[in-house]
Amino acid sequence: MDYCSRLMISYLCFMKTINLLFTLMLSGMIFSTSTNAQEIDGTEFGVDGYFGASTNGGSFTLGAKYGFKFGEYLIAGPSLRYQRSWTKNVTTGAQGGYNVFGGGVFGHARFFNALFVGAEFEMMRTPFIIQTTAGQTKNWIPTLFIGGGYSQEFNGKFRINAGIMYDIINNLSSPFRQGYFLRNSQNVLLPVIYRIAFFFPLS
Repeated sequence: MDYCSRLMISYLCFMKTINLLFTLMLSGMIFSTSTNAQEIDGTEFGVDGYFGASTNGGSFTLGAKYGFKFGEYLIAGPSLRYQRSWTKNVTTGAQGGYNVFGGGVFGHARFFNALFVGAEFEMMRTPFIIQTTAGQTKNWIPTLFIGGGYSQEFNGKFRINAGIMYDIINNLSSPFRQGYFLRNSQNVLLPVIYRIAFFFPLS
């Protein structure tokens, strides 16, 4: 089996895993809301981040979440995000940078204090101008990450979620593209990122 064939099989297996995680997430949400009558059992504050840099530039992002706990399995609520990116021309020495910000909503289902699956939708505003038939407008970029991974609570003081997320919208102007790490057999970047988040109970 050649290299391209192995990559394609890996990609198909990855997509099947994503579909399974999404199904588990929906099942967990339905089960939680149906058995707990949507009663709020507490709140949590979550934070995640990313940093990457090279000789040509880099970026960092900081996200915050305010979650309402519905029963034992489900947490959902609003989110905010800020991202700073910079570029550097190694030949001329010219430098530049820009800010991206936005917000959205998220929902995570947690199982066995070991696994989480979730969805995170955000609209991100970039400083770039795009040309439309109606004139120029600011560029708002939608993202919808689904995925899952490891989830563990530590003595009721905080929780770590560490997983892999896939952007099913995959907008070519997404500000998260600098964090993509997976390519298909045609060497095209896939909208897959690592995401590590810390959640702290508030009530």
